[in-house]
Amino acid sequence: MELTQNEGLLRLLAFGAVFALLLFAQWRWPARGDGRPSRRQAVNLGMVLLGTAVLRFGFPVLAVGWAVVIHGGGLFGQLPWPAWLEFALAVLLLDLTLYWQHRLMHQVPLLWRLHRVHHCDTAFDVTTGVRFHPLEIALSMGLKLGVITLLGPHPAAVLAFEVLLSLGSLFTHTDIAFPRKLDRPVRWLFVTPSMHRIHHSTWRRETDSNYGFHLSVWDRLFRSYTAEPREDERRMPIGLEQWREPRDQGLVSLLLNPFRPAPRPGRPGAAAGEPDA
Repeated sequence: MELTQNEGLLRLLAFGAVFALLLFAQWRWPARGDGRPSRRQAVNLGMVLLGTAVLRFGFPVLAVGWAVVIHGGGLFGQLPWPAWLEFALAVLLLDLTLYWQHRLMHQVPLLWRLHRVHHCDTAFDVTTGVRFHPLEIALSMGLKLGVITLLGPHPAAVLAFEVLLSLGSLFTHTDIAFPRKLDRPVRWLFVTPSMHRIHHSTWRRETDSNYGFHLSVWDRLFRSYTAEPREDERRMPIGLEQWREPRDQGLVSLLLNPFRPAPRPGRPGAAAGEPDA
């Protein structure tokens, strides 16, 4: 019970500290300059506030609270594994779940309508990491609750994953780039900002790759890894060609975006407004 009572404060403190640190990092060592203060950043922060409200008021219990209720049941409850192994497997399997959720968001037309709100950001900075449609956030929570029911993991493992998920999303969207000599070895295990920036390219083949949240091994294992973008990452266009007008980037427009048909692609090879069925 104490874990769930302190969860919100712990996550808020961690989020605030890391967000401030990464804001400073992308101001001090920018890769592209996308982190300059702008209206789009305020819109992105508005999206995360709406998403948080949907979770808090739309669900009777969230991931960590449900893990407290279900712990001791599920798959892990039937296996006499040591606690450290259960913890590691829970985090690993939840990360794998999010990889496949992300991949399906690109491949299923109805799901892409929700997820394209994230991708139609015309720049790439730490606030992009919180720009998700509230319905996508709710859908993701429902999936996590289902996986937690199936596994029955320890609540501490779920809390660790939830913290890693929110902080990792901030980090991988930050407008920084590691030196290539550092980026390449780190990528063998973890997703870096340069690796994820490729995923936000306007080119469809690049957008439909590099789905990992934390671990890059899933993209390598399931053959969705792209090592280099078509254009230099410091100058390549970001977003979706069909949703680049200022009128498409307001808070209300983003909330309505999933219910609108996609315009025709702006140029050959551009990231499509709808995935192939």
